[in-house]
Amino acid sequence: MEHKPVFLLIEDNLIDQLVIKQLLKKFLDVTEVNITNNGLEALQWLSNHKNLQQSLIILLDIQMPVMNGFEFLNAYDKLSSEFKKEVQIYVLSSTLDPDEIEQINKNNYVTAFLNKPLPIEEFKKSLFLKA
Repeated sequence: MEHKPVFLLIEDNLIDQLVIKQLLKKFLDVTEVNITNNGLEALQWLSNHKNLQQSLIILLDIQMPVMNGFEFLNAYDKLSSEFKKEVQIYVLSSTLDPDEIEQINKNNYVTAFLNKPLPIEEFKKSLFLKA
């Protein structure tokens, strides 16, 4: 039996949370989208779900209060490599800052950088390439 991946959305904007969740459900038949409001909440969620049996797909915003996306990626680096091998991270941001985009693209844990709003067809193709 094939396990569907688990989705974790790390996003502080409530409207973006709602739109992304609906896009995932409608176009990718995702039944469960876990939502955290910042990187710190996401790390706590990951800590509580260390024994996931499915792969994990993270959609990560960059500009957030408490702990932003770059701080999350730095903290994520300290997690066990065993846990990280089943994780894909997609940075979903509206940033136009070339330095931020370069920093995102250079990060070893980032599968792809996607511009907001979520380009669902591009994301869908990217997921199937990784499958």
